[in-house]
Amino acid sequence: METFADRLKAAMNEQGLKQVDLVRLAQQKGIKLGKSHVSQYVSGKTVPRTDILHFLADALQVDPDWLNNNNNDSTLSDVDEIQTSADNSGGMKVREFKKSSKLNNVLYDVRGPVVDEAARMEEMGTHVLKLNIGNPAPFGFRTPDEVIYDMSRQLSDCEGYSASAGLFSARKAIMQYAQLKHLPNVTMNDIYTGNGVSELINLTMSALLDTGDEILIPSPDYPLWTACATLAGGKPVHYICDEQSDWYPDIEDMRKKINDRTKAIVIINPNNPTGALYPKEVLQQIVDLAREHQLIIFSDEIYDRLVMDGKEHVSIASLAPDLFCVTFSGLSKSHMIAGFRIGWMILSGNKNIARDYIEGIKMLSNMRLCSNVPAQSIVQTALGGHQSVNDYIVPGGRIYEQREYVYKALTDIPGISAVKPQAAFYMFPKIDTKKFNIVNDEKFALDLLREKKILIVQGSGFNWHQPDHFRVVYLPRIEVLKEAVGKIGEFLQYYRQ
Repeated sequence: METFADRLKAAMNEQGLKQVDLVRLAQQKGIKLGKSHVSQYVSGKTVPRTDILHFLADALQVDPDWLNNNNNDSTLSDVDEIQTSADNSGGMKVREFKKSSKLNNVLYDVRGPVVDEAARMEEMGTHVLKLNIGNPAPFGFRTPDEVIYDMSRQLSDCEGYSASAGLFSARKAIMQYAQLKHLPNVTMNDIYTGNGVSELINLTMSALLDTGDEILIPSPDYPLWTACATLAGGKPVHYICDEQSDWYPDIEDMRKKINDRTKAIVIINPNNPTGALYPKEVLQQIVDLAREHQLIIFSDEIYDRLVMDGKEHVSIASLAPDLFCVTFSGLSKSHMIAGFRIGWMILSGNKNIARDYIEGIKMLSNMRLCSNVPAQSIVQTALGGHQSVNDYIVPGGRIYEQREYVYKALTDIPGISAVKPQAAFYMFPKIDTKKFNIVNDEKFALDLLREKKILIVQGSGFNWHQPDHFRVVYLPRIEVLKEAVGKIGEFLQYYRQ
């Protein structure tokens, strides 16, 4: 029997439209439709709600009943529908529950359809080389022995909840770290621990944004920022990071996108996915802009210790004592303990202008009770003493040498160029889309996965709106990277869309 997916693909072929074309047409009409949604429709994993069905039928110039295969029961609506199904109760009406409409435009393609396909392939016994997620442990980066030992000694003391903001010892160590980074006006009460920075991003967006409020977020971005702002009811407005200027934020583009609804600016420094490190001069321009328009600054600095080439990381909050800033960091990357789930945020600067917002942060922090207590117990150990990450980021160190290798190897492939990253462990190479006729970067990632068993994340997964980039994680050892880049080079010798 012909399915909705079959008819959708036939109609798309008839009109010469690709998935990305449908997304763009939806954007033009103010309809929330993401790439991952269209991908799921085409693959047959889901069918659209009634309003999306009618948009698709109109865009494809077909009858909606034909597109839906005259099967109204298969179409999802905005509300829970009562549908008739032949079940064991003799055909009684069964209520079907749908996901919240708040999720309609929330995307997180770092773990999206391409990753789903990789999981399916692995279930079938295929080995997939994963260059998609910055997870240190699978690549041999181990948590320091001292951290493991200290956690084991304290486990019996970690039963029960901690204070919602976190253990005294953890917050004291974080406060002292903030002092070393020259963050102004920080006390113990300004520090909140979380189950990773991810939880705290969600918390801060939920506490701040009302429906229609705007927040400036970089493009490319770490997509959790866009997803959390959207879920909170806000409107993410993406400012461009300029590849021609070492991926630094385009200050004029940022300026053009500020209006009366704008509440805050987000920066990711060091940057994921580009590996860029912002110099003090660029940070000062952002501070000046935030000061001019009275905006909050959110600074995601989870990679602040993974800086190479003798460069120095500057916390933007240190330049803005008169503004309200929220700085995020944690142990998952710089201390290679991603699975322990411990991050934090530091409120600094002029807290008087954010008293009510801070009350909202406290409320949401209290509602989740506390973050992982055993993980909090090792913050003091991790932040003090010898920093094992320093051995990785100098010549001869693993991260440094793997960066050197993958940068040269990838840029030696005809049609691939890149800005050399200065921090973190990501690179965001550019593809010559004319050479390879690439119009859909998700399809490129899927084709590479299926043919060469290599998993990357397409640029659109980071809210980059051209199909000409992808992110590579260079945590694997050089011999593994050599195999991966070799296969990418082989693939691009013949690949055309």
